[in-house]
Amino acid sequence: MPVSDSIADLLARIRNAGSAKHKTLDTPFSNTKFAISQILKDQGYISNCEKIEEGVQGSIRITLRYYNREHAIVNIKRISKPGRRIYMPADRLPRVNNGLGTTIISTSHGVMSDKQARLQNLGGEVLCSVW
Repeated sequence: MPVSDSIADLLARIRNAGSAKHKTLDTPFSNTKFAISQILKDQGYISNCEKIEEGVQGSIRITLRYYNREHAIVNIKRISKPGRRIYMPADRLPRVNNGLGTTIISTSHGVMSDKQARLQNLGGEVLCSVW
């Protein structure tokens, strides 16, 4: 079934699987969703993500992370939406919970966290925030 906002679909799947205490979840593959999953893995919000080669498109298998039976992601929120894109320069990138969370940015050099974008002095589209 086609989805108009595949990134929002990924975030909703992660949020719902965490609420239901699932160990893993599968979602259709796209390069952007895989890059977002890699950032979540690097930041410690999920345990693992891997591409599963099946069918034409393939899928992403995400292994969720829990601490004391609580999901590691307290909240995950889509910022830029298809109807309203949000772009920010490097010096105005938002800080989530005074730097305790992560904002994921789509830049001209690929998808990266807000900390990486500030280090490289890159702005771009603000995709989502996680804490």
